[in-house]
Amino acid sequence: MTAGDVHLGEAEWDIPRPVATTRHLLEAARLLGIAAADCLLGTGLTEAHIEDSGTEVQAGQELTIVRNALARVDDPHEFARFVGLQYNFANMGILGYALLASPTMGDAVNTACRYATLSSTFLRLTRHDTADGADIVFDNSHVPADLREFMLERDMFAITNLAPLLIGQLKSDVAVRIEMPGIEWPVDRLEFSRFTLELDSAATRTAFRIPSDLLALPMPAADAVTAAVCARQCEELLQTRRQRRGLAALVRNRLVRDPGQLPSMAAVADEFCVTERTLHRRLAAEHTSYRLLVDEVRVTLASAFLASGSTVEETARQLGYSETAAFTRAFIRWTGEAPSRHRRARP
Repeated sequence: MTAGDVHLGEAEWDIPRPVATTRHLLEAARLLGIAAADCLLGTGLTEAHIEDSGTEVQAGQELTIVRNALARVDDPHEFARFVGLQYNFANMGILGYALLASPTMGDAVNTACRYATLSSTFLRLTRHDTADGADIVFDNSHVPADLREFMLERDMFAITNLAPLLIGQLKSDVAVRIEMPGIEWPVDRLEFSRFTLELDSAATRTAFRIPSDLLALPMPAADAVTAAVCARQCEELLQTRRQRRGLAALVRNRLVRDPGQLPSMAAVADEFCVTERTLHRRLAAEHTSYRLLVDEVRVTLASAFLASGSTVEETARQLGYSETAAFTRAFIRWTGEAPSRHRRARP
């Protein structure tokens, strides 16, 4: 797919995000003398969660961390630079492999635009084909207004770490034009021997103008089969993350964290710095409730425990039930069958 416009469309940024992004934020804040605990205020997260590679950070939590840090730094541009320059392909997971294995540079651009939300970015990437190539536009207009400048600067600095591996071996006789208004971008970090960059700081948008011959070049690690597999995995991951966003996802993640000692709704509301009434109203707006989320977490974990070989008594204890009979009644209410039968059906 090379003609027309390629964009994220329905792929909003408000989905669970890689925890590595939060680690970079906390590390940059630490370099500027800001404690991690201050950055995590109001998120329901602790430093232990951030160190756990299995943690998923919701977009709203990350935005809160950024706001907490920006309220404490002297120079927000320096903070954006510190954060952005920590990024690398290891943070991008399957998306990084999909980009590197793309058959051509143009294919890599399409993949980046389609699955950008699987990375750390909050920006919308859009490809616009032109007579002599394509413009890749970075749009921050849908980001909360107080964080637009930071998100744009952070991602532009991140590109300085990603670009050498992605395009450093490609060659073009026509320069790549970078439209970068209002950002002091470290062009010296992007010195390529096989093609040149032209920086336009007077532009009114942020965009890369990539010539046609560069778009047509094969990527250094091009592998069509691997690229296709990675693209399918990116699509599956994106769809999965879309289903786990919003306040309900935050509450669900909190409940999963310690299913044996589930907190009260009031305690969860307090952790998220909202009133119990507000928590109830916002969950209702997402067509769920605290009680339903508790049941959802319990039945999901119960099924997993039983399927892995745990006894009914062990499963009840892991889920915080003091009496096995109470757990059995609840499981029958959730699934319509006894847990012992469920266990026999799934050895």
